[in-house]
Amino acid sequence: MKTLLLLRHAKSAWPDGVADHDRPLAERGRRDAPRMGAYMAEAGLEPDFALVSSARRTQETWALVAPALGKDCPSQTVASIYEAEPGAILAAIHAAPQECGTLLVIGHNPGFEDLAAMLAPAGDADTLARLRAKYPTAGLAVIRFDGERWADVAPGAGRLAAFVTPKSLP
Repeated sequence: MKTLLLLRHAKSAWPDGVADHDRPLAERGRRDAPRMGAYMAEAGLEPDFALVSSARRTQETWALVAPALGKDCPSQTVASIYEAEPGAILAAIHAAPQECGTLLVIGHNPGFEDLAAMLAPAGDADTLARLRAKYPTAGLAVIRFDGERWADVAPGAGRLAAFVTPKSLP
């Protein structure tokens, strides 16, 4: 079984004169990112490997999530998932190390929302409805697949196990 964790970057700032790719996290994002990492550790969702968009806000999110996980997790910066369509994100997932059982991908909307809906049409009705309604910053979709290879991850093959947002945490 494979578990995919799709974490949208935490809340970012919009400073004047800063290119989209270089936008930093906002104060709220700096608070939410470690909370989501702590949730992942407490819920037993520690990733074996992480793919992180090249954008500054995703890199900063990862820098704050990683220490909260409770274990070391190798990561790779993947420029192709910056502001990407679902197909490009899926291609990066297919190329993930096969020995990795739980893969974390940190990226952007609308690609993540579209990818999650495409991969996991099954799951708890309320959880699916929350995912489809809004995929906020620092939102985490947990999708499980029966296959043993990341290359086998395909539309409709997953089950949405959880959808967690900073507002849903205590």
